[in-house]
Amino acid sequence: MSDMPTADQRSPGAIAALSGLSAVADRYDTLFCDIWGVLHDGLRENAPAGEALERFRAQGGTVVLVTNAPIPQAAVARLLDKKQVRRQAWDAIVSSGDVTRSLLVERGGGGVFHIGPDRDLSLFADLPTARAPMETASVAVVTGLVREETESAEDYLPQLQQMRARYLDLVCANPDRVVHVGDRLLPCAGAIGDLYEELGGVVLWAGKPHAPIYDMALAKARALRGADIDKARILMIGDSVRTDLAGATAYGLDALFVSRGIHRDGADDNEAAALMLREAGADAIGVTPFLRW
Repeated sequence: MSDMPTADQRSPGAIAALSGLSAVADRYDTLFCDIWGVLHDGLRENAPAGEALERFRAQGGTVVLVTNAPIPQAAVARLLDKKQVRRQAWDAIVSSGDVTRSLLVERGGGGVFHIGPDRDLSLFADLPTARAPMETASVAVVTGLVREETESAEDYLPQLQQMRARYLDLVCANPDRVVHVGDRLLPCAGAIGDLYEELGGVVLWAGKPHAPIYDMALAKARALRGADIDKARILMIGDSVRTDLAGATAYGLDALFVSRGIHRDGADDNEAAALMLREAGADAIGVTPFLRW
């Protein structure tokens, strides 16, 4: 058995340094694992992370990848293949794109105004509603910036002001504000969602840290394991304090903080990591620079 302290045994603000997933793996039946920043860096697989998830599954555990990718799970799987992420590392995928699709079906009867690049168009595949101009749409969705390498959220202010004048709700298909692609830090759809809220618009957040994506992941894990699952036996692994860690804490899950992902320039020691968590209202059973066994 692991000698790691439980959340109730740790002192407030304490965070343990973990050598790897093996230190706590026997406490959990199911892992919810983030993808970008944990399993790959935007370009290729983080091999030790893939190995760790594969070994957890080999011991009878279930791994559900929980991602803020604004595309359906099948499209996420194809991207993982392109980045050479081993298929043996996971059992299922739940994406914010999946949550977004359900919201668009509910609200998009008059059509959907889309902000985002063409690479995200798989989001609309086989939906009973279609993309539409802003003037006739009944809801808007943002999947990202069209040219994220050269644009910022403020470039979309004129469109957002027009949407606000029409009282369009905005579904944010990716609540992340920024993402690392290799060594580059690029803006995400969450930055546009934040700006729309500042204008007084209504934003429906589809992914982490909000509960609907965790509900979907829990349902998927229950189906895979063929039984109910105690939340105390689920570990969320992620690199974003604002989405992965805060979301897991609010949902009642333990979490493991991978500090050398999105926060690689700020969580360079355990004290800094603990401060980040406290400021976000999040908790973690431990911190590790990279996911490894």
